[in-house]
Amino acid sequence: MKKFPLLFTMIILVMMIAVGCGTKSVENSSASTETTKDSTTDTSASENKEVTVTHLLGETTVKVNPEKVVVFDFGMLDSLDKLGVEVTGVPQANIPPYLSKFEDSNYENVGSLKEPDFEKIAEIEPDLIIISGRQQDSYEELTKIGPTIYMGLDTSKYIESFKDNQTTLGKIFNKEAEVEKEIAAIETSIQALHEKASSNESNGLIVLANEGNISAYGPGSRFGLIHDVFGLEAADEQIEVSTHGQNVSFEYIAEKNPDYLFVIDRGAAVGGESSAKELIENELVFDTNAYKNDNIVYLDPNFWYLSGGGLVSVSEMIKEIENGLN
Repeated sequence: MKKFPLLFTMIILVMMIAVGCGTKSVENSSASTETTKDSTTDTSASENKEVTVTHLLGETTVKVNPEKVVVFDFGMLDSLDKLGVEVTGVPQANIPPYLSKFEDSNYENVGSLKEPDFEKIAEIEPDLIIISGRQQDSYEELTKIGPTIYMGLDTSKYIESFKDNQTTLGKIFNKEAEVEKEIAAIETSIQALHEKASSNESNGLIVLANEGNISAYGPGSRFGLIHDVFGLEAADEQIEVSTHGQNVSFEYIAEKNPDYLFVIDRGAAVGGESSAKELIENELVFDTNAYKNDNIVYLDPNFWYLSGGGLVSVSEMIKEIENGLN
């Protein structure tokens, strides 16, 4: 009879151990559910993240990784393309050849650089609109359609402005590491070019050829990075800083007698005929050091006139000056 109490006690102990194990299993299951919930919450927070950008025309808040993007600046377009970011709409008139993929019907045509198609842009319902100087007057109207950011270059501090713009793109599109890598490579190239240009002991003059007229650009101008950043001495330090340059004559070029003459053909950039060579190379210019030493450098207007300030265009601009200097 004494066996039964012992057996009963053993049964009770087994049941208590089983219940304890079951409780631990339920607790572990509950903890796993809470972790999944936290992970989902974090993903949602990332999707709803926003960036506030302060720019020349105001302050704009835009969500990170906007899906429908309209870009009016070809420099910013080439940066986004380099970073693998898709866009929705672009002005398809005068797209530089190296960005010709954006002429495809897969992209919405949102007008021209100077005349945005507000109706088409409104149809897109963009999450972000990127503009620069040519669309500055349309800023207020565009802000009524969608978040609009001005990303024009400050040519008085070209590289600082360029890097600020690229860093902003990195923050908006979660491409900060990629942007840092691209900027570092460009800075390395600039350093090498600056050493070459500053030790060259030569000077240069930059001119824009436009329908039979010429204008000169010096330090601080839209093309002044040749002097300010790349390190080549200016043939004339007193050139008026103006968007359209300082109107000059061929007598002026002969008088300044630059060692290097850098020529940008506006007509070729905006769909006209390329006539810069015929215009520039005349009897007055023949007497300059630039002509005598075969140092007249015709720069690609697609990079210099249409799309400066992009990751691709700035890299190509550095290469052109590097190759142009003896």
